[in-house]
Amino acid sequence: MLSDSHHYFHQAADVLGLSKEVRKIFLAPQRSVKVEINIESSEGGLKSYTGFRVQHNSSRGPMKGGLRYHPSMDEDHATALANLMTWKTAVVDVPFGGAKGGIDCDPHQMSKHDLNLVTRAFVTQMKDVIGPTRDIPAPDVNTNAEVMSWIMDEYSKYEGFSPAVVTGKPLELFGSEGREEATGRGVMNVLAEALSDQKKTFDEITVAIQGFGNVGSNAARLIAEQGATIIAVADHTGGVSKPEGLDIAALIQWVTANGGVKGFPDGEPFEGLDIITWQADVLIPAALEGAITEDNANEVKATIIVEGANAPTTPKAHEILIERGILVIPDILANAGGVTVSYFEWAQNIQHYRWEIDRINSELGKVMRKAYREVQAIAKEKDIDLRTAAFVLAIRRVGKAALYRHHIETEINFD
Repeated sequence: MLSDSHHYFHQAADVLGLSKEVRKIFLAPQRSVKVEINIESSEGGLKSYTGFRVQHNSSRGPMKGGLRYHPSMDEDHATALANLMTWKTAVVDVPFGGAKGGIDCDPHQMSKHDLNLVTRAFVTQMKDVIGPTRDIPAPDVNTNAEVMSWIMDEYSKYEGFSPAVVTGKPLELFGSEGREEATGRGVMNVLAEALSDQKKTFDEITVAIQGFGNVGSNAARLIAEQGATIIAVADHTGGVSKPEGLDIAALIQWVTANGGVKGFPDGEPFEGLDIITWQADVLIPAALEGAITEDNANEVKATIIVEGANAPTTPKAHEILIERGILVIPDILANAGGVTVSYFEWAQNIQHYRWEIDRINSELGKVMRKAYREVQAIAKEKDIDLRTAAFVLAIRRVGKAALYRHHIETEINFD
C-alpha cells in the first residue's frame, strides 16, 4: 500500500516538476512513535502489545487520522495511511495534516476490560504527542465510538475537559450528527457532480456496489433516494441483484439481522466477486483494498467508478481503466466525506456549540462538490486523470502552506 500511494504521489510530482529533494521531504513522516503496552489481563497474567502513531505532515494544521486495532498493524502500514490522510485532507481543504496509528491487538479475542486497559495505556504514553491542536485520532478498523470515549476520558484526566482530542465520539459525548453516514453522503455528492458534467441525472443510471458496511449501505441508500437504480450489491457473504432495482431499506434491515446480503429474498444471488464486472453504469467499490486489479480491469463495464474504499484499485488497474476511458473518482476525493464531518465535529468541540444536522449535510455537500470541481479543473488544465489531479491539488496546498510557514529561500514552484 505504501508503494501504491508513493506511485500516485510521484505521478503528480512529475506533473509539477518537483525535485528529488522536495519529494523526499514530502514523503517522509515528521514523527513516528512506537510504544510498548503491558497490561494485567482479566484472564490472568501479563499481556504485551505494541502501539504506533505516525504523524506525517502538520503544515496545514493539526494532524488527523484513524486508530486501527489489528494484529497486522505495524509502522509501515501506519506510514502509508498517514501519508494518504495528508493528501485527503488537503484535497477537500480542511485544516488538518495526516496521521495514522493503532495497536497490534485483536479486539475479537479480548475482553472489553482488557481493551479498555490497552486503550488507556496507549493514551497515557501518547498524551504528549496527540491533542486538539496536535493530532486528533478517530475510529478505524476495530475501533468505534466507545473506544474514542475512553481516549477522550483518559486524555482529559491529564489535560482537563478535552472533547476535541478525538472525533467519532457518541452524540452523548459531543460527537457530531451525520458522522455515521458522512462517507456515503460524500460518495453521493461527488457522483452528483460527475453526472452533472456528463449531462446525466440519477434516475438515468444503474449502480453496482461492492461492500455493504457503513460506507456501502449509506451510499446505496442516499443514491437510491436521489432516484438511481441499485441493481447489484455484494459483500463478504455473497451478492444479490435485481434488474428493476433492489429495495435498499429492506436490504439494510436484512443485513442488520443476518450479518450480510446472502439470502436476501427479494433478489437473485450471485458470486460476490462478480460485482466488479457487473453490467452497470456506475461501480462503487466500498469494501476491500485491491479489488480492481490488472486481472479484472479490462472486464469492468461501468463507465464511472467512485472509490468508496481506500485503495480499491491497483496502479496497473488504474492505468487500464484510464486507457479505456472510464472515469475514476479516486479515494482521496470520493471517500473524504468522513474526514470532512470529523472536521465539523472537531470544530463543534472547539466552539462548544452543536450544529444542526441540516447544516452539517449542507456544509458537507458544499465541501465535496467544490473539491470535485477543483480536481476536475486541474484534470482539464493539465490533461490528466482525476486521481493524478487530486494529488496535484493536494501537493500544491501542502507545499504552499509549508513555504508560507517556513523561511525557504530555494525557489519551489507548485503551480
